[in-house]
Amino acid sequence: ATMRAAADVRNRSRDSITGMHNRSSSTGDVLLDVESGGTGKTNSARGGDVFSANPTQASRVLRSIARDPSRAMTIAGAFTFVMFVLACRTSWTAGLVFLACVGSLGFAGHLARWTLAIDEGSADMRAVSDAIRDGADGFFATQYGLISRLAGVTAVVIFFVYLFRATTPEQQEAGVSAFTMAMLTTVSFVSGALCSGVSGYVGMWVSVRANVRVASSARQGAREALTVALRAGGFAALTVVGMTVLGVTILFSIFSWLFSVGSPNGMSLHEIPLMLVGYGFGASFVALFAQLGGGIYTKAADVGADLVGKVEQGIPEDDPRNPAVIADLVGDNVGDCSARGADLFESIAAEVISAMILGATMAKNAGIEDATGFIMFPLVIHAMDCIVSACGIMSISETSNRREDPYKVLKGGYNVAISLAIVGFGFACRIMLMTEKHPYAWWWFYMCGLIGIACAYTFVFIAQYYTDYKFMPVRLIAEASTTGHGTNIIAGVGVGMESTAAPVIVISMAVISAYWCGNYSGITNTAGQPIGGLFGTAVATMGMLSTAAYVLTMDVFGPIADNAGGIVEMSDQPESVRDICDELDAVGNTTKATTKGYAIGSAALASFLLFSAYMDEVSAFTGKPFNQVDIAIPEVFIGGLLGSALVYLFSAWSITAVGRSAQEVVREVRRQFAERPGIMTYSEKPDYARCVAIVAASALREMVRPGALAVLSPIAVGVIFKNIGYATGQELLGAKAVAAFLMFATVAGILMALFLNTAGGAWDNAKKYIETGAHGGKGSEAHKAAVSGDTVGDPFKDTAGPSIHVLIKMLATITLVMAPMFLD
Repeated sequence: ATMRAAADVRNRSRDSITGMHNRSSSTGDVLLDVESGGTGKTNSARGGDVFSANPTQASRVLRSIARDPSRAMTIAGAFTFVMFVLACRTSWTAGLVFLACVGSLGFAGHLARWTLAIDEGSADMRAVSDAIRDGADGFFATQYGLISRLAGVTAVVIFFVYLFRATTPEQQEAGVSAFTMAMLTTVSFVSGALCSGVSGYVGMWVSVRANVRVASSARQGAREALTVALRAGGFAALTVVGMTVLGVTILFSIFSWLFSVGSPNGMSLHEIPLMLVGYGFGASFVALFAQLGGGIYTKAADVGADLVGKVEQGIPEDDPRNPAVIADLVGDNVGDCSARGADLFESIAAEVISAMILGATMAKNAGIEDATGFIMFPLVIHAMDCIVSACGIMSISETSNRREDPYKVLKGGYNVAISLAIVGFGFACRIMLMTEKHPYAWWWFYMCGLIGIACAYTFVFIAQYYTDYKFMPVRLIAEASTTGHGTNIIAGVGVGMESTAAPVIVISMAVISAYWCGNYSGITNTAGQPIGGLFGTAVATMGMLSTAAYVLTMDVFGPIADNAGGIVEMSDQPESVRDICDELDAVGNTTKATTKGYAIGSAALASFLLFSAYMDEVSAFTGKPFNQVDIAIPEVFIGGLLGSALVYLFSAWSITAVGRSAQEVVREVRRQFAERPGIMTYSEKPDYARCVAIVAASALREMVRPGALAVLSPIAVGVIFKNIGYATGQELLGAKAVAAFLMFATVAGILMALFLNTAGGAWDNAKKYIETGAHGGKGSEAHKAAVSGDTVGDPFKDTAGPSIHVLIKMLATITLVMAPMFLD
């Protein structure tokens, strides 16, 4: 299947980029055959080539909707009304969350319309943008075609696992059969996978349309370009977060209706969250392969373009003479925008579902009759996230008469969002978490939320300190570049390792503080023991993610600005325009690094919740306490050791996949420069399509092995040690070994991701700092050394590092879904 997909994407990429639009020739453009490297005179020294796309399945659906919008609106309206009625039947809270999410999606549509109304610029700009869009559409369609086939196989496996497993005592009392649970879990998995794929497409859809508009706006000024990139990112972010919360709310409402929750003979509300674990696994499954495939694509193209173009040929970044430049610009969209959208979708889905499970468990053990507030609280917080993030986005004006640091402008919007989140979080805690038996519990949980918000803000600052060239760490790497390539690498590795300490301390303080505050809430079980600690850590995680939409906005801002810089360079715009885009690109590198630090912090807290939810699920199925994991048991310790090894092996396979793909690009780019010497004088055209096809096919081929390793490893560990436990008489050994596997993999993954993300971001901005004129500027020996460091850091920060965010959460969700396989 992988080889067929690779061949498909090679043909799709070649066909899409070599096609030609029939545009008016009044501008003086002569249409060129890019595939054959045809030559001709154009209206600019660097050409005005026009590229076209074959329509993807998604574009056909959009065109069919455009042909009959009234019918599509009728269907959407009827579906929305039915779902709203079901949500209101579940609880008034679910109905309000549903309305908030629909409103957020409507506001995202407003941002999209505003962005698309911006001028696309000159014909040369549009030509480059079309090429990027074609390549991104072609790769996305084929990549997600392969992912959908892999997800289909996994869905079948999940169905049969649940079909032949025992149900919990509560499910048996409610008359829920194994077949029903198998169907519902499979539907949840497919729903999560589908929504995650849509989230990825939304991220890419806006980025390939906003890039040319940012480039065009840069001709008016820096603030205008910044606003377009920010609002385009806001569209993607609000859509992703709104869809995540809306999807969980709809499933929760449907399951509550199916099992007559609230009626005398119906299922207890406490049992519904456990049925949603398939949704989180589906989201994680798609996000992992999307991040791997997109990361391999973007960094293989980037490394190949930089090593030959910058180092060997001495041409600028995004120069149209570089045969790999279009592949590089396409990679920004499929790697950074599309994959990050799916990543954040699964982050929020995993956190929401695990928090709902922990809230339901706590309420049940504490004898709280109406658990609706504790179960629905995560959905309320993330609905609020959409509102406060929208306010933060709109707080940034479209124009400004004074020159400002773009990062400070973005940070100002973040400060608005986080201030509103602090206020909104307090109101939500007071309304949702106050009970007659525990009237002051809400205050302690509010403290937990403030701890999470403070943790998020601290993570943003730490990531900025280690990756922004205004601070010492990046400048030390730049200075090390003056003495050669080796010292640049040594300095970058040192900075990356050092950067793990502060975040770990922050995470540790946040988890312990939130756990204590939760215990001080006064909520106890029937034996009088405090049990609010775990839910306190869940509330802290919600606090950290309470501005996730704005953080994703800043993340998508980065690749859009990067693409805009490439369009400006390739369309031969004035140097002042390029300077504006370079500044926004440097800020985008910092915001991407900041988002990755934020993501791994939230992943650490979310994984702790998922680990606790896994232990609760094992207890629910076995009817026995499962509160501790003893790593002094040899088999359990081995399970933990295997979990740590998985992180390193997964990282190694991800990085070497980029290396192998980049080698193919380097050989192809060298070949073209050798066989077509006229490329350097603009008399011959590079064969862009060849590089796009090579990178796309290689990315699809290489993403399968590390992805399969991540999916199969926890299942193999659980099944093998379950059988060992059966043979040796050790009860629940499989569940214990998987718990250790998950625990050790989470710890190792947090540290590895922090190192990879920060080192890669610091190397990248050290290069940007030298390109501002420091240490000799562009073309100097220090610059060449910095480019080498940047190429080493590329697979660190954009392939392996972000993939580990998804890995540690996917390991947790897969253990939740497959837990019955590990039980005696």
